[in-house]
Amino acid sequence: QVQLVESGGGFVQARGSLRLSCAASGRTFRRYHMGWFRQAPGKEREFVAAITRSENKYYTDAVKGRFTISRDNAKNTVYLQMNSLKPEDTAVYYCAADGLRFGPQMGDFWGQGTQVTVSS
Repeated sequence: QVQLVESGGGFVQARGSLRLSCAASGRTFRRYHMGWFRQAPGKEREFVAAITRSENKYYTDAVKGRFTISRDNAKNTVYLQMNSLKPEDTAVYYCAADGLRFGPQMGDFWGQGTQVTVSS
């Protein structure tokens, strides 16, 4: 029902910034809670941030104060602005959509992921 495509990943130095984008298909984007997860090598997928359809925002402690999630319903796009990046932020970042849940348990639909590499 919903297809998600991430973009904006790449290489960045520590203390730098990146903005990830997730473009969603369909006309029901506004009805979905949206989120970002990440997975580093050898680790489980980790919840990063979520934004509900009413635009309430939630973050994991590791990124609070550095990352900002937002959405533009007119563009069917959710963003993750990442500032003050650290090498430990290196991971594949995944966009997620869910019609009911938000937070660590969300994920009815997933994008393919985009690699973020932060060098020291």
